[in-house]
Amino acid sequence: MLILIATALGVIGQMMLKQGMGAMGPLALSLDTAPGIVWRIVTSPMVIGGLLVYGIGTFFWLITLSRIELSVAYPFVSLNHIIIFLLAWLVLHEQVNPLRAAGVLVICAGMLMVARS
Repeated sequence: MLILIATALGVIGQMMLKQGMGAMGPLALSLDTAPGIVWRIVTSPMVIGGLLVYGIGTFFWLITLSRIELSVAYPFVSLNHIIIFLLAWLVLHEQVNPLRAAGVLVICAGMLMVARS
């Protein structure tokens, strides 16, 4: 259960970070623009919230690591890739090409193999 909580919070945190940064538009980083960009990032409620949620997810991940083997826990990180792929497509309306979709299917197949082992 802990690993699923960690996964869900990680995904939610990443989606919040994407929403917060997406609201800023493309950022051009240089020595002149860096202070302003840092200020915009640290004052963005969505970015701060995303980091907080992601951090809480990391806490649950660490508790998970204290209880199960890394070789068992780490493949669950692949769930993040799959869920974020689907949410990016469904919620953020990001483009999905066949090669990217095939890659996610390969990840799914790998997760099934690990789960059965």
